[in-house]
Amino acid sequence: MATTGKSAAVSHVGKIRSNNQDSGYAGQYLFVVADGMGGHAGGDVASAIAVKRITETDRLYTSANDAEFALQAALLAANSLLAETVFEHGELTGMGTTVSAILRVGDHVALAHIGDSRVYLYRDGELKQITSDHTFVQRLVDSGRITPEEAAVHPRRSVLMRVLGDVDASPEIDTTVLETKPGDRWLLCSDGLSSYVSEDKLLNTLSTVPAAQAAADRLVKESLDQGAPDNVTVVLVDIDDSDDSSTTPPLTVGSAASPLVFEADSVRRPLRLPSLLLHPLKATQTDDSHFEPESDEYLNALIAEDRRRALRRRIWWLVFIAIAVAAITAAVILGYQYTQRQYFVGVSDGRVAIFQGVQQDIGPISLSHVYKQTTIDLDDLPLYQRDTVTATINADSLADAQRIVDQLSDDRQP
Repeated sequence: MATTGKSAAVSHVGKIRSNNQDSGYAGQYLFVVADGMGGHAGGDVASAIAVKRITETDRLYTSANDAEFALQAALLAANSLLAETVFEHGELTGMGTTVSAILRVGDHVALAHIGDSRVYLYRDGELKQITSDHTFVQRLVDSGRITPEEAAVHPRRSVLMRVLGDVDASPEIDTTVLETKPGDRWLLCSDGLSSYVSEDKLLNTLSTVPAAQAAADRLVKESLDQGAPDNVTVVLVDIDDSDDSSTTPPLTVGSAASPLVFEADSVRRPLRLPSLLLHPLKATQTDDSHFEPESDEYLNALIAEDRRRALRRRIWWLVFIAIAVAAITAAVILGYQYTQRQYFVGVSDGRVAIFQGVQQDIGPISLSHVYKQTTIDLDDLPLYQRDTVTATINADSLADAQRIVDQLSDDRQP
């Protein structure tokens, strides 16, 4: 964790992972976050290679368009380096990385993005997500098939459709040029932050903590407070009237801050791209992100599978509801049958009566009724028996209830 000046770069391994597969960079003009994937022996290498190559673009450009072209070229060059590295080190097969980067040129920034790391802009009290996640669920959201709230808990919420790696020689990279102005605050982060900290909390921190260092530290702490199962990396850039928003000197954090190590992992599960694995949303055991190619055939297959899963879920819910309703109905019937096997002696219209059921009521529903009205007037009974009958007398059976009535009849006052 390191930062000075008007920008900050912070990276934390999180509370579950054993190594940090994120990389971050805050330079004079360039700011980058990369989130590696491919397991213990690949994700950290992928993000480090990408960031180290992209940092070569950290210089002054004559125009924002030139900077945009340089960023795009740097990401494509990083993609080629990853493919070459996998060719030379077969144990790294399956590695890849997301990249989100901005390059400042005066009052503009050039942006390049691929994957599900994010770039946010805080301006005039509002927070806006600038990049769009290249994930399966984001495609579903964009097509109106699910809501953002449903995407947050979708079982395939982190299936990546685009990354830098060794499967596509020319991956599609989102690039754009945006205006920036003094007072703007740019946030670049891995999904270790965006998946676990709400935008309301991001906004609160960015709006209330003025120093870049303190704000970046607070954001990482927010993720740790949520359990931080994934690596979390934050790069924060404050814009003022000067031509750059640099730290002094440039700062590299995460795996890119350490020497590259190529070491086969004999116990690592074999991986290949394309394949499929999911990030969990909550602070539980995490797995590595994997990539799936952005093809209509694969997307349609996932959508069809998702529909089948939704149908199965609805069927199970209907079965569960039907079973619950049947169980409740059976309990009500059995309970009512039990009450109708009970008898007690009480008072009805001023006379002693035998009641079938139990004395308790359920709201307006009475669980008893007069089974037999006798000719014994309550006033004909001795005082102590009046009170006893008024309070009701439980009987073990109908015969027992009749015995109690006969006894009361014998005890009537002459």
